[in-house]
Amino acid sequence: MPVRSSVAVLAALLAVGGCKAGDQDGKGAGGGGSDPSRPAAAGSALAAVSSLTVKGRAPKTGYERGEFGSAWVDTDDNGCGTRDDILKRDLTDVKFRDGHCLVASGTLNDEPYTGRDVRFVRGHSKVDIDHVVALSDAWQKGAQKWDRDKRLEFANDPLNLIAVDASANRRKGDGDTATWLPPNKAYRCDYVARQVAVKKAYGLWVTGAEKSAMKRVLGGCPSTKLPAR
Repeated sequence: MPVRSSVAVLAALLAVGGCKAGDQDGKGAGGGGSDPSRPAAAGSALAAVSSLTVKGRAPKTGYERGEFGSAWVDTDDNGCGTRDDILKRDLTDVKFRDGHCLVASGTLNDEPYTGRDVRFVRGHSKVDIDHVVALSDAWQKGAQKWDRDKRLEFANDPLNLIAVDASANRRKGDGDTATWLPPNKAYRCDYVARQVAVKKAYGLWVTGAEKSAMKRVLGGCPSTKLPAR
């Protein structure tokens, strides 16, 4: 086959199979996976990143878990604590200890941070309820100025809560997008989109490095919607 014909065939194959906008890690063709000259789609998490205020991280001075109220209170008045509400939402094959509130067991299928299935058994749990935007991170980016009621709402908001593998959650600590991402790359776009949604909803700021990291990840999946409550 002539050289020119071979080049043409190769170019056609690349056009069909090799030009994806980016992968779930935000590392695609062109470095970010989206055309920087085109505005992000309305309603997308990528578009919402631009609305976040950039400031430096404030000192952690004064932070305690108790500043966000008692853990897992019943803020929606349904008779169940927030932890059990999230377990009921995120687990499958749920069994209750008391009929409708206390989750005794269940399975977290395709766990977000690792992609594995994790079994939940009350009292011997390998499942945590994670604040996607950590309370400590929120404290350093605006929450220390809130009143107690707003901090209690934030700590129990289902938008900011997901059931996850306990060991992965420990490794995350209070990291933001710039310092920690889920090992499960398939979940990174959804994870960052949720962080953006929470910070936008509560008026929390981000650091410059954090905002850049959000844009990098979401640039690989520019159509990802901003999660809603």
